[in-house]
Formats: sequence, structure tokens, C-alpha cells
Amino acid sequence: MPKKPYPHVHKQLTRHKKWVFYFRIGKGKRTRLPNPTDPKFKTAYLAALTGNSFPVEKVYEGTLKWLWGKYTAESAKWAGYSPATQKQQSLIMAKVLKTGGKAALTAITQDVIQESLDKRHETPALAANFLKVMRGMFGWARRMRLVQVDPTLGVQLPTYKSDGFPPWTIDDVRSFRAKHQIGTPERLAMELMLLAGLRRSDVAVIGLQHIQGSILSISTAKTGTRISIELSDELLKMIKATPRKGLHLIESSKGKPFVKEAFGNWFKEKCTEAGVAKSAHGLRKLSATLAAEGGAGSHQLMAQYGWTKLSTAEIYTKGVDRKRLGIEASRIVADQIGNIKFPHPLSGEGGDEENNSKINNIDSL
Repeated sequence: MPKKPYPHVHKQLTRHKKWVFYFRIGKGKRTRLPNPTDPKFKTAYLAALTGNSFPVEKVYEGTLKWLWGKYTAESAKWAGYSPATQKQQSLIMAKVLKTGGKAALTAITQDVIQESLDKRHETPALAANFLKVMRGMFGWARRMRLVQVDPTLGVQLPTYKSDGFPPWTIDDVRSFRAKHQIGTPERLAMELMLLAGLRRSDVAVIGLQHIQGSILSISTAKTGTRISIELSDELLKMIKATPRKGLHLIESSKGKPFVKEAFGNWFKEKCTEAGVAKSAHGLRKLSATLAAEGGAGSHQLMAQYGWTKLSTAEIYTKGVDRKRLGIEASRIVADQIGNIKFPHPLSGEGGDEENNSKINNIDSL
């Protein structure tokens, strides 16, 4: 049995159907703790463990902090999020609650949410994540009749033009391969992300236990979606050629597995060494682009890359479709132009028949 990350921490379901947490050694004194998703949890836990007092802030009903506590403790939507998503949203809300935790829910209007978004216009990803957290919480609160109005309805993200992380190019792949040889963890990491399109959080944890024959299967860290990918013979040979001490396919120089953030920093350094000013996520974009250009449909892309929304896959398939349809349309226009008879020769003598012959043979010029 794996050890509990925080010994002596217990949880209890109250008569109000709310989970509460407390610290207790044996039959000793019980000390109430914040929710483990609260950034103050570790401080409170250490205080209880060492016998020191930790001031527990009183939370008043009808405030933003009160609603956040109920949402994270009672909502099935929150419980369904992956640990990574819960951590991300908790960090976002920790900053919000630091200044606005005591705000009354009735004071949080659509204008307040919109103004908060506009303040984050220089960091569009943060603005989008902030709105996602607020919509999840207030949408649940409205359904539970904890608030009369959902202030996130009708709110719009600031308009901006950004394609996010720049995608890799084929030349980037060539440069990386030239610098990092087969048998190195960096080369294996790049090839895995190129073929499978794995996120850095998944590349950091995949191991031999996830491979059966030539099929790699894993539940993605971000969405929990189960994906299955067939590894090529070349990639299977690279896996065998890359030394490791444990089961993880990618290990640090000390033979230890990476955490997500450390892997991202390490791979970024290896990209820089190869003269590639790109990131791991940009490699995932190239992988999806190659799949779409090769004829993969939207649902095939969703299955491989673990996307849960069709709109994400269509970012790639629509671009390919537009290119194909544009070429087909230009050919139709060219055929129609070929049916137009010219009243005068282009040069010299000759009638319409001779003139049209010259137009139709324009490739010979």
C-alpha cells in the first residue's frame, strides 16, 4: 500500500454533505485543516504536525471564498477534473481570493467579470483559464440555487490574435536529429512527441509498462482520455537503444524520471542546443498537422491526441480542407476560362481556333 502523502490527515462527511479535513494523531486532539486544494493547506498541516497554532480564517457565507469552498467540496464537476486541472484552477483562484475572497456574491456582476478579463488582456491564456474557472463555479452555483444570476453569461474574452506556441517545421526536426543522436533520451523524447503527439506531462511518465507489443496506451494527464498509438519499428528500435535504469522511457542524467515542469525546461535546453527556438508543445502541433495533411479525419485526431472537443481537431482538418478545396476551385476556374473564345489573336495572325490552341498550350511557354 502506498504511503499517504500527509499522515494523520482525516476527512469526514458532515451532515450537510460536505467533506471537512482535520489533523489527528491517534486519539489526540483534532485540528481543523483547510481543503487540500487550498494553498494554505501545507502551512496548516505543518503547524499541526509541529504543535504550533495556525490561524484559521473565518469564512462568511455568501462570499466568493465561501462559494469556492462549497464548489470544490461538493461539486461533481470539480471532482471529475484531473488532479492537474484541479491544481491549475486552485492556483488561479488563490490569487483571486487573496484580494476578492471576502467580496459578496451579489456584488460580482457581469461587469465585474468582464473587467477582470480585460485586466488580463496581456496574458490571453490566463484570461481564458480565469473565465473557465468562473464559469464552472458560477454555473454550478446557479444550478444549486446558491446565486440567482450567473455573472459569466454573456462575458467575452478580449480579442487577440495568437496561434500560441509556434509549431515545429520539418527543418527543425532535421536540425534536432543532426544534433542529438539515436540512443540519447532527448532524441527519443523528440521522436515520441513527433509520432504520438504526446504532451510533456505524458512523455515524462510513459514507461515500458504502457507498451504491449507495438501499441502504447496511456490515460492522458490533462483530460484523462485513454489514447492508443501504434509505435513504428524505427521508434521501437530507438526505445531499445536508449539506456535507462527504470521503467520510464525518458530519464534524467541521474537516471530519475522527470516531473512535467522539469522535463519542459530540459527539453527546451536540448532544442536550443540544436538551434531550434521552439517548445515541446510546438512539436505536438507539427505532429497533428502531418496527420491532417496525410488524410486523418477529425475523430481520428481526437483519438490520437486525446482531445475532447471536435473544434480542436477541426483547427487542423479545416486548414487542410481549405487548401485542398482552394486548389480544386482554381482548377474549375481555369477550365471555365478555357471555354472563353478570344475575339482577337494574342499575336500575329490566326483565328479563334489557333488562338485558343495557344491559350490551352500555355504551359509550353
